[in-house]
Amino acid sequence: MTTMTRQHNDVTTSPTGRFPVSKHLPAPELKPLPEPPASTWRIIGPGVVAAGVGLASGEFILFPYIASQVGLVFVWAALVGLATQFFLNMEIERYTLATGETALTGFSRYWRHWGLVFAILTMLANLWPGWATSSATMITYLWGGDVRWISVGLLLAIGLILTLAPVVYVALERAEMLKVAAVIVLLAVGAVVAITADAWADVPKIVTDASVPVDLGLAFLMGALAFAGAGGGQNLVQSNWIRDKGFGMGKYVPRIKSPVTGKPEAAPSTGFIFEPTEEHLSRWRSWWRFANREQLYTFVLITFLSIMFTSLLAYSTVYGRPGLPNNIGFLKIEGEVLKETVGAWFGTLFWVVGAFALFAAALGIVDYSSRLAADVIKTAYAKNTKESTLYFAVVWVLVLLGCVIVLAGFAQPLILLVISACVGGLMMFVYSGLLIVLNRRVLPKPIRIRGGRMAVLGWSVALFGVLSVLTIIEQVGKLFG
Repeated sequence: MTTMTRQHNDVTTSPTGRFPVSKHLPAPELKPLPEPPASTWRIIGPGVVAAGVGLASGEFILFPYIASQVGLVFVWAALVGLATQFFLNMEIERYTLATGETALTGFSRYWRHWGLVFAILTMLANLWPGWATSSATMITYLWGGDVRWISVGLLLAIGLILTLAPVVYVALERAEMLKVAAVIVLLAVGAVVAITADAWADVPKIVTDASVPVDLGLAFLMGALAFAGAGGGQNLVQSNWIRDKGFGMGKYVPRIKSPVTGKPEAAPSTGFIFEPTEEHLSRWRSWWRFANREQLYTFVLITFLSIMFTSLLAYSTVYGRPGLPNNIGFLKIEGEVLKETVGAWFGTLFWVVGAFALFAAALGIVDYSSRLAADVIKTAYAKNTKESTLYFAVVWVLVLLGCVIVLAGFAQPLILLVISACVGGLMMFVYSGLLIVLNRRVLPKPIRIRGGRMAVLGWSVALFGVLSVLTIIEQVGKLFG
C-alpha cells in the first residue's frame, strides 16, 4: 500500500507527507514505525562511528597545529563547528528516521541528480588519501620506512577489511569503538602526566582570548572548523549508518554485506513512511529523543574533549618553539618532546594511537564515500543492481586511485587535508539549505523541522557560505597574486 491520495503541482499529497512527484522515484510505502528501544545503550553506535571517523585531521593535525602556532585562541571554533554539525546531523537523521531513505534520496526527489552531485564532491574530497598518508607518516616516526609504500599497504588493507567483513557496518562500528577507546586512554593519561600546570591555567583563554588567527590562512581555518568532528560527506552518511543500525524506519532496509563472506541483499531504492497517528507519534518522539541523546553523548562530547586535550598537548609541548614545521612534521617534534618530558613510553604511545586513529579514519572515509556513491547509483540510475555490488566496486576504485595518487608523489598530508576540507565546507553550505526544504516541505506536519532548528540550519547556510566564498577569494588571490 502506498501513501497516494491526490496529486497537484507535481507534489504527492497525503496525511503522511508531500513527496515531489518523480518518474524516477516512487513515493515511499506505508508501514508502521517500529517500536523504539527501551534503553539508549542499545542503539549506541552511529554517533561513536561518526566520532571515530571524525577523530582524525581536526583532532590530531589541524587544531593541534593551530595550538602549536597561536595557542588556545581558536579552540572555540571547534565548539561552534560541533554544535552546528550536531543540528545538521540530526536533520539528516530526521528524514531517515521518518522514511528509511537517505537524505541524498530525499534531495533527489527534487532533482534527480542532486545525489550524484554530492557523491562526486565527496569522491573529489576523498580521492586524495590524506588520512592514510598521515597515518603512514606517523608510522615512520615509530619504525622508519617509505611513506608512499606504507600508505599503499594501508589502503590495500582498508580494501580487504571492507570486502571481507560479513556485515560492513558491524566491522566499522567495532573498529571505530576500539579507536575511540584508545584515544580516550591516551588523553586520560596525557591529562595527568603530559599537560603542564601552566597549560591547564591557560584553559580560560579559550574564551577570554578567543580570536581568528587569519595569518594561518582562511583555507586552513575553514578546514579546522569544517572538520571539527565530521564535515562534508561524512555528515550525510549519518543516514546510512543509522539505517544499518536499525533506527526508526531504517529497520526495514537490509544491511550491506560482503560478497565474499556474507550474503548481499538488494536494498530497496526508496523507503517507507508511517501514518501520523497518536501511537506512531508517541513512538516518533521516543526515537527522536534517543537519536538526539546518542549524537550528543557520543559524537559531540567525545569529539570536543578530544580536540581540547590534543590542543592542550600541543600547547604544552611545542607552542613557542622556534623553527616548527608548518606541516604534519610538528607531530614528530611533539612526540619527541613528550619522550623527553614524560618518558619514551608516552611519546611512543602518542605516535601509535595517532597512527591507528588516522588509519581508522581512513577506513571510515572509504566506507562512507562508497556508501554515498552506491546509494545514489542504485536509487537513481541502476535500480536492478545490488547496492552491495556497487559499494565494493567503489571501495576498490577509491583504494586503487589512492594508491596511484600516492605513488605519483602527492604525499603531503596537510595540503591534501586542506583541499578536502575546502570541498567539504562548500558541500555543507549547499546541503544545509536543501535540508531546510526537505524537512520542512516533505515530512508530515507533526514531525517537520521548525523553530530553533530552522534558525540553526539558516546559520549553517550562512556560516559555510561565507567561509566558502572567502576561501575561494583567498585561493584565487594566491593563484594570480
